Amino acid sequence: MTDTDTIVAIATAAGTGGVGIVRLSGSRAKAIGEALCGKPLRVRVAQYARFSDARGEPLDDGITLYFAAPASFTGEDVVELQAHGGPVLLRELVAQCIGRGARQALPGEFSQRAFLNGKLDLAQAEALADLIAAADLRAARAARRSLDGVFSRQIETLMAQVLALRVHVEAAIDFADEPLETLGGRQLRDNLQRACTQVSELLAAAVRGQKLRDGLHVVLVGPPNAGKSSLLNALAGHDRAIVTDIPGTTRDLLQETVRIDGVELTLVDTAGLRVSVDRIEAEGIRRAHAELAHADLALVVLDARDPETGRRAVAEALNGVPAVLWLHNKVDLLSPAPTLVDDALAVSARTGAGLSQLHARLLALAGNGTGDGAFSARSRHVDALEAARDGLLQAAQELQHERLELAAEALARAHAALGSIGGTIDADGLLGHIFSTFCIGK
Repeated sequence: MTDTDTIVAIATAAGTGGVGIVRLSGSRAKAIGEALCGKPLRVRVAQYARFSDARGEPLDDGITLYFAAPASFTGEDVVELQAHGGPVLLRELVAQCIGRGARQALPGEFSQRAFLNGKLDLAQAEALADLIAAADLRAARAARRSLDGVFSRQIETLMAQVLALRVHVEAAIDFADEPLETLGGRQLRDNLQRACTQVSELLAAAVRGQKLRDGLHVVLVGPPNAGKSSLLNALAGHDRAIVTDIPGTTRDLLQETVRIDGVELTLVDTAGLRVSVDRIEAEGIRRAHAELAHADLALVVLDARDPETGRRAVAEALNGVPAVLWLHNKVDLLSPAPTLVDDALAVSARTGAGLSQLHARLLALAGNGTGDGAFSARSRHVDALEAARDGLLQAAQELQHERLELAAEALARAHAALGSIGGTIDADGLLGHIFSTFCIGK
């Protein structure tokens, strides 16, 4: 990156009594830092300093750290001013830096410069934001693994394999008169199948990583009066939804975010699914169907006293939902316990029976059992891996018919999709969108 523009922002504001950090990056970072401190800065040495304004009036006592390019987070000269964490003081330090030639950093601009200077790839830069935003230790560790390059290295390995496949196919095109088998066709197909398998495995891991980051979007559906709202209240731990014995009480979507053992779940209660002539209830049912289109999981709540009628009422609405968990609610009204099918659970929202088993099942569906190798991922990573998988599968199909030009095009699409994950792309708009979601000082 040749841009010498120097940026400044509050990187950390700890509040009264804590330590706040103002960060500078760019060609003038060292000169501005020395002007504020009134002394030369030494590389990678923590120095006590008295920060002063342009008139020489002292602002605060603190610590200064200087990192010379390229051995810094951004790859440029970086100066950190560690001061007392009051917001007024930190804002004044930023103003003093701006008065000496810096400008206010844009959201995520420090991380964007690190990416553009080759200090991070795009997936690692996103992992840094995920690490900062992690809501529990498990998500933080997954983001840390992505930041350390666990995800990126697997992508790089796959890209190298796909590139080798592309070279093989392109070379075979130059000998179109020869049968593919005489040009290493069997090895080519074996290597392509191996790449397909590895992409599919990485895609499954990325889906789990996305759930670790984003949580699970759970839509509660079922016939009227099955106990969906009661179950929402039981999972939330308080009376979030109105509960009556009148069917059709819930007319609109009701959303609640809960955490179970550190896993975030977005629960959406919906209107009971049935044919209704009531215009308001019918609109609620339409919204329930629309919400299911965005669900990671449909939590189907059935009255345990008549589950089959409930199953028939919701069957059509579940088409296309990625995962379905069947619940037989109100088991406290039955004796003996009901016979369950489809790996269903027996619960009682009123007494709490079966809720611990429901918690365990939800944790498993949210990726709780991903193990120590789990890494964080985003929806765009999942989309890119799906595109790469589809490209490889199409290439395999084209090779079966020895349509080498079409196979080469499919491999090129798969290669580009993988490259978009780490940032081997020309899409400036994508970069701007990603880094704009970061904090100002990151």
